[in-house]
Amino acid sequence: MAESITLARPYAKAAFELARDTSQLNEWSEQLALTAALAGDQDMVRILAHPALTSDQKAQVMIDVCEGKLSEGVQNFAKVLAENGRLALLPEIAELFEQLKSQQEATVDVTVETAFELNSEQEEKLAQSLKSKLSRNINLQAQVNKGLIGGVVVRAGDMVIDASVRGRLAKLAETVGS
Repeated sequence: MAESITLARPYAKAAFELARDTSQLNEWSEQLALTAALAGDQDMVRILAHPALTSDQKAQVMIDVCEGKLSEGVQNFAKVLAENGRLALLPEIAELFEQLKSQQEATVDVTVETAFELNSEQEEKLAQSLKSKLSRNINLQAQVNKGLIGGVVVRAGDMVIDASVRGRLAKLAETVGS
């Protein structure tokens, strides 16, 4: 895993810089997500690994399957990846691209699990609170998890805030058990 991320990083950075410089971050983001999903498909994995196909043929298969949804820049990017035998890295490249895009836009995707559904006012208050705490714009996605009993679990990148009743009970049980 670490090796593939290391290999993918310069490609993601190059794609990001090109997309940023041409003001096409969202377009590249969508198209890289499409190609990443495609590169993860089992049939496509077999095609990309087929030794009889040239790098140009592999890139062309990827472009053809996308049925005109790829810009010329992304098509050229796919060709460069194919020439270097890196088409299989598209999922990692897309992930790293999204991280760079989030840093550029000063945004973070936040998942909030709650025991009960939040109304729009509660979501807005939570988003504003997280925005001030994290100093970033927040893309909030709320999910209901009845197993929490009460409270919330907030996930933002690698940060987790467990303010759930279940989490507090687990900490109490751990304290009592030791």
